[in-house]
Amino acid sequence: MLDDTVKRPQDVDVHPLPDPIYNCPVSPENTEKLFSGCADLETRRVYAGGTGAAVFACWLDGVTSGGSVAEQVLRPLTDPVRFAALKREADVIAAIENGGVYGPSMKKVTAMDQLADAIAYGCCALVFDGAAFTFQVKTDQHRSVQEPTVEKSVKGGKDAFVEVMRVNTALVRSRLHTPQLKLAQTTVGRKSRSQAAVMWLEGVAAPDLPERMLSRLKALDVDGVVLPDVLDSGLVDMPRSPFPQLIHTERPDKFASLLLEGRVGLIVEGIPVGFAAPAFLPEFLKTTEDAAQHFWPATAIRLLRWLSLAMTLLLPAFYVAVATYHPEMLPTKMLLSVIESKQSVPFSTAVEILGLLLSFELLQEAGLRLPNPVGQTVSIIGALIVGQSAVEAKVVSPIAVIVVALAGIAGYTMPSQDLGAALRIFRFALVLAAALAGMFGIIMGAVLLLWHLCSLESFGRAYMTPLGGCGGGSTGGTFTRNPPWRHVLRDPAINGGDIRRRV
Repeated sequence: MLDDTVKRPQDVDVHPLPDPIYNCPVSPENTEKLFSGCADLETRRVYAGGTGAAVFACWLDGVTSGGSVAEQVLRPLTDPVRFAALKREADVIAAIENGGVYGPSMKKVTAMDQLADAIAYGCCALVFDGAAFTFQVKTDQHRSVQEPTVEKSVKGGKDAFVEVMRVNTALVRSRLHTPQLKLAQTTVGRKSRSQAAVMWLEGVAAPDLPERMLSRLKALDVDGVVLPDVLDSGLVDMPRSPFPQLIHTERPDKFASLLLEGRVGLIVEGIPVGFAAPAFLPEFLKTTEDAAQHFWPATAIRLLRWLSLAMTLLLPAFYVAVATYHPEMLPTKMLLSVIESKQSVPFSTAVEILGLLLSFELLQEAGLRLPNPVGQTVSIIGALIVGQSAVEAKVVSPIAVIVVALAGIAGYTMPSQDLGAALRIFRFALVLAAALAGMFGIIMGAVLLLWHLCSLESFGRAYMTPLGGCGGGSTGGTFTRNPPWRHVLRDPAINGGDIRRRV
């Protein structure tokens, strides 16, 4: 099993970004030189009030809204009532600072780094020698908020995160109307310069969690953050482990509920997924729908997921061990059925199971990569025609097909795709262990897997919390869903002081 004995430094900037990146003074000439070769850069020299001092304006076409630039920046700048009498550049700067240009979100920048980031991020800039004023006029042409596609919603919210960070933070704030919801913003990626927002509830989240998240974001030494994998491997404590150590969600309501539990959240520009930490193994077997229905059916479904986890992980290995080394464990009629089905099969049980598991993975990958109509056709052909033909040709036994199919279906019940992928990897390992040493191999493999899980940490917290006395309070909500009147206290492992969830 995997071991990661070298843990990530918690609060040290391992790879601090060079500061400044563009070491030159702010000026119209340097701005044009910096964006030379950018055909989408629009520049204009506008005279304040039509007859006053010249002002250099620039923005990126397509990233900004042309109508907003004209209406909110250029129009007030050329208003003769406001600026016509201002002949000196210093007077124009003072007028802009005092609200002469009424574009929203005005900021004064004096470093070329800040100016370059603002223009690239959708601002219109009025550039002078030594200083510039940026106005947020970002285009609103982006994918609209739609229903979740991965995390299906029955009773919960019908909206999902999009690629625009500010839209996503607004979706979260629409559910948490409190000034306790704090947001810290930073930039990640040397080339992409992606904006990242760290969100938490003050007093609910432990104070060290936002500090850890911001520290690790600043230490993230990558060219760009355009895919979630960069964050999955760059922010977690033990990146070599295949088990997920960040909670992913495309649903704002689940993201808000995670913040209410005391976790810290992360939203990155361009990624339509929210991240939350710390992550504990039981959290990956819960869904938002559990809290949206009565606690009795929610408890039954949660127990079924834990049973499915054990089934998808152990059932193929258990069948190999019993059929190869321990046939006395089977009832007589079932043993006779297994022997009869195996008589004409030329391969051993271990080879059968490994081949079927590999075929199952190939079919799943083909169904994911092909277009939807073709992918469904491939899945049907593979599952029905090829599988049935293999049984009739005596290449595999029917019982082996049933075992692999049950394990695969049980794996699909995992709410987290990342957890399901990790379980499939260890399922192969346990089958090999069963082929080598039978039940003793399964036991040793399961012990090593459990040891690996117990050695994992997520943002300084034990990954198996609250199982095994890891300091996370009661295990009552791990396998079952507590009634609302018993769901009173937050998890003490991640709480920052406000421990009561309800009176």
